[in-house]
Amino acid sequence: MATRAAFGSNWAGIVLGAILALIGISLLIGGVWLAAVGGSWYYLLAGAGLTAAGALMVMGRKLGALIYLGVFAFTVLWAFWEVGLQGWPLLPRLVGPTVLAVLTLLVLPTLRGGPSIGWAGAGGGAAGVAAAGLALVAFTIIDHDPTVIGMMPAAEGDMDDPSFQLAGEDWPSYGATDAARRWSPLDQIHTGNVQSLERAWVFETGDMPTDAISAYGAENTPIKIADALYVCSATNHVFNLDPATGEQRWSFDPEITAEWIPYTAACRGLVYYEVEDAGEGDACATRIFVGTLRGRVIALDAKTGERCQGFGENGEVRLSDGMGEVEPGMVAMSSPPTVVRDVIVTGHQVTDGVKLDAPSGVIKGFNAVTGELEWAWDMINEDWEAEPPEGEHYARGTPNMWTTASGDDELGLVYMPMGNSAGDYLSEGRAAAENEYSTSLVAINVETGEPVWHFTTVYKDVWDYDLGAQATLIDYPSKDGDVPAVVLPSKQGDIYIMDRRNGALIFEAELREAPQGGVELDERTEVQPFSTFHTLARPPLEERDMWGISPIDQMFCRIQYQRAAYEGIYTPPTADRHFIQYPGYNGGTDWGGVSIDEARGLIIANYNDMPNHNRLIPRAEIEGADGSHEGLAPQEGAPYGISINAGWRMPWTGMICKEPPYGGIRAIDIQTGATVWDRRLGTARANGPFGLPSRLPVTIGTPNNGGPVVTAGGLIFIAAATDNLIRAYDTSTGERIWTDVLPGGGQATPMTYMHEGRQYVVIYPGGHHFMETPIADEVIAYALPESGARDVASTQ
Repeated sequence: MATRAAFGSNWAGIVLGAILALIGISLLIGGVWLAAVGGSWYYLLAGAGLTAAGALMVMGRKLGALIYLGVFAFTVLWAFWEVGLQGWPLLPRLVGPTVLAVLTLLVLPTLRGGPSIGWAGAGGGAAGVAAAGLALVAFTIIDHDPTVIGMMPAAEGDMDDPSFQLAGEDWPSYGATDAARRWSPLDQIHTGNVQSLERAWVFETGDMPTDAISAYGAENTPIKIADALYVCSATNHVFNLDPATGEQRWSFDPEITAEWIPYTAACRGLVYYEVEDAGEGDACATRIFVGTLRGRVIALDAKTGERCQGFGENGEVRLSDGMGEVEPGMVAMSSPPTVVRDVIVTGHQVTDGVKLDAPSGVIKGFNAVTGELEWAWDMINEDWEAEPPEGEHYARGTPNMWTTASGDDELGLVYMPMGNSAGDYLSEGRAAAENEYSTSLVAINVETGEPVWHFTTVYKDVWDYDLGAQATLIDYPSKDGDVPAVVLPSKQGDIYIMDRRNGALIFEAELREAPQGGVELDERTEVQPFSTFHTLARPPLEERDMWGISPIDQMFCRIQYQRAAYEGIYTPPTADRHFIQYPGYNGGTDWGGVSIDEARGLIIANYNDMPNHNRLIPRAEIEGADGSHEGLAPQEGAPYGISINAGWRMPWTGMICKEPPYGGIRAIDIQTGATVWDRRLGTARANGPFGLPSRLPVTIGTPNNGGPVVTAGGLIFIAAATDNLIRAYDTSTGERIWTDVLPGGGQATPMTYMHEGRQYVVIYPGGHHFMETPIADEVIAYALPESGARDVASTQ
């Protein structure tokens, strides 16, 4: 009787009918629009059906409910026809309609006319539909990631390279060593005991955002040498910590103020250097170099934290010297420099998209002891050895190296992943050298500053596909013996392997036809290079790949897809309509880079899988703009600015228009390029519509920034995703076997070291404004319980 009373009134039918009619009208209007631009007719037909069903139900007619149930059946058939048995794609297509079907069945007995349907039949039908809906949700949230989808390398390789210092018990460089393998031979923590990891200590830097400085993203990976751990915070505070306790020994504050913050306040790493032939008690015999957001390199005594007065002026050198006018915030160092053969090689960040007349991307080499400028590489004025002639300045607006270089001390080469010219999305007016070196890996002779070879990954890049990842140096195990090689990941997803002595590709690049058109008809190249070794890129987007939390969201994204210019990767930028850039400028692979499992012969790469939805904005439109253009980069001096919708998000929910996953992690056979396993990276626990966390521990695959670390214990440690977790994977299978919740976003690469017989894993989860994760200042060290660590150590 209670059920009859609840649904016996026609008010339930009126309310539900009104809801169906409103949804139907929305789908009908949008469906007409979508069909008119060449998209699916489903939304038009479903909208017409829902509108009619809702109107009839408001009038109390049973026919309305039957029409909706017919539309629901049609929807189910259409959904499975379009995407098959894929949980996440089915979710927005079926969950909302299923809820409405259950409600329709429950109100059916209250409506007039048509066949007689009692409460028992309606209730049974509703229960069946509800059960099917719950089964769909359960199917969706179960982790469907494949386990091993390929074969592990047939034999374990020995990729040790005698030309590089092994990290051993320390972590002496940003990438473990200047080879940037992010590999540790430590195995006290392994797949059998990693579940016992606990927090050994936590250190708070005190460097948190203020109202004046909000764009934080610390991104730091500490370094560890002997009995000291060195950390750099978002605004370049440097700390010397006790590796066993996290207790602070000294700190240094370069006093970075708000005006000097570029796009992000970040300090990815520090550099440790020992002065040859220095006495043990000499000041600055060992030193820490920190690149600052103010465009300086500062040398600190590693033991005391005092400035090294014999280095440059007051212990620092200025990168902006010789650049001409440099406004605050335009020249910054967010990545550490690299020291090869006692030369500090420095790149720097030039803030993107502001103006064509931006400061130079010149690369400089300073003497690591004195700070004297030994050379400068200005790609336009390559005959200049160091400082510009009197009255001149380095060429402005040239490609810069904002990320980290790797170095080969034996060959005397430093490998620099280059960015773009100042106008990221326009190439007209660039000098020939800018097109040649933009988005390329350049090997420079560290003693002369002259390029030895370079490899360009994108021809006339107008997609901001600058090389963000540090190149990784390995000995490639070829059938003819080991080849000194470099592994180069890219934002467009391709991974290249080449001989690091001369740049010769070990796996060739295939030239494929590229889309033409856009605003610069004569500028687009007919072909673009593609790696034949491996790519992290997915197939081109289709309309059915659009997503949302409801059919209306999905329809809106489909309309945007059909209206945009899109011909696959390298679709030229357009001004008359939006264009889709896929992968987006965050990768593929960004600054986190890749890791090398030396024991198993694997590349471990995490990646992003998101599109951008962009449009070039004519100058006149920018000057009259009211601030409505999303992500506007003005590109002053160019005929167009650029409006960037990074991740292609819906305007009201903030959800990404493309269906999940949005990020993953993959193991790749380094000899063949074959995928060994591939996993989604990141759960939905801290993500959801309208910026609200869903709290669901569902592995959806989220955007991620920050790299992996691989150990001889068979483990991969990585955070990176937007769920504020650090996790450990089994390297052989990709199975996630340990996690911990972090106080902030883990957009940083972890590191590991051994100290006094105990192995530690350390991460600085400083959060990130771009990734919309919580900002924090804790540095966290994990280790096995002390008794367990002693037991393991005693058996080694």
